[in-house]
Amino acid sequence: MIALLKHELRVTAHSNMDNAYYETVDHLEKLGIDQDYIQGWVGGYLRNPEREEQRVTDAYKAGYEDGQAGVTDKAQDWQSS
Repeated sequence: MIALLKHELRVTAHSNMDNAYYETVDHLEKLGIDQDYIQGWVGGYLRNPEREEQRVTDAYKAGYEDGQAGVTDKAQDWQSS
């Protein structure tokens, strides 16, 4: 479950991490969050190596950092207007 807290998204505790992953990605997509942020979040959440330097964008880096921490704090910074 994803809860909206004070205009920040946070991944809440789940008994099944796969549900957290899929629900978070689905929610981010429905909110219109930048795809680079989402791809970064996925990579960080799954502990994948970061993209090569020339392909890292600010959105990707923010998503990667959030994914590693298991949160979506910076997601709204990357929401389409």
